[in-house]
Amino acid sequence: MPEAKIAPSILAGDFANLEYECKRMMKCGSDWLHIDIMDGHFVPNLTIGAPVVTCIRGVLPKGESFFDCHMMVSEPERWVDDFAKAGSDLYCFHYEATAEHEALIDKIHAAGMRAGCAIKPKTPASAVFDLVPKLDMVLVMTVEPGFGGQKFMKDCMPKVEALRSKFPELDIEVDGGLSIDTIDFAADAGANVIVAGTGVFRAQDPQEAIAALRAAVNKRQLK
Repeated sequence: MPEAKIAPSILAGDFANLEYECKRMMKCGSDWLHIDIMDGHFVPNLTIGAPVVTCIRGVLPKGESFFDCHMMVSEPERWVDDFAKAGSDLYCFHYEATAEHEALIDKIHAAGMRAGCAIKPKTPASAVFDLVPKLDMVLVMTVEPGFGGQKFMKDCMPKVEALRSKFPELDIEVDGGLSIDTIDFAADAGANVIVAGTGVFRAQDPQEAIAALRAAVNKRQLK
């Protein structure tokens, strides 16, 4: 099982102070920054695009921070080059948003980024089994994509278990409702990349929260 990676979702941060918030998360021990890109079409919400990612990259250079861009967008093929130029490290598209999965993965890699594929709660894990040899990560959504602060869906964990059993060295990310109260479900299922928004940004001690999330994943790895 790959090492634990904690990726706070900046969607839960203060967008009026985004530089401060991103740097604060890195100082608190984050491995990645999870950046939610929503277009108002694939999901019923609108957030940020490549220009904002470019600005964040300007104050957090490559090598010092890892940008995990979660593309909740229609036609994800359209935005690969823009996000590569903006400084994205990982481009995670939704399985449900395209019919040309392998071609898109190839395009992401050609642009110099890692490729991830996300699945909604109702999409089975088996949908991505054939793609995994080309992927760098699979993201199992534990809420319906589109809004932060939703309740963790424990019934998505069998998908994580299935992926971990079949692909022991794969980075498996979980996103939605993760906190100190729910991390053990995800860790025990085999997730190693943990996205947490409000569970970290609004914690009394974000550094302590990140350390606790990491410890839960590391504990599972010792079993």
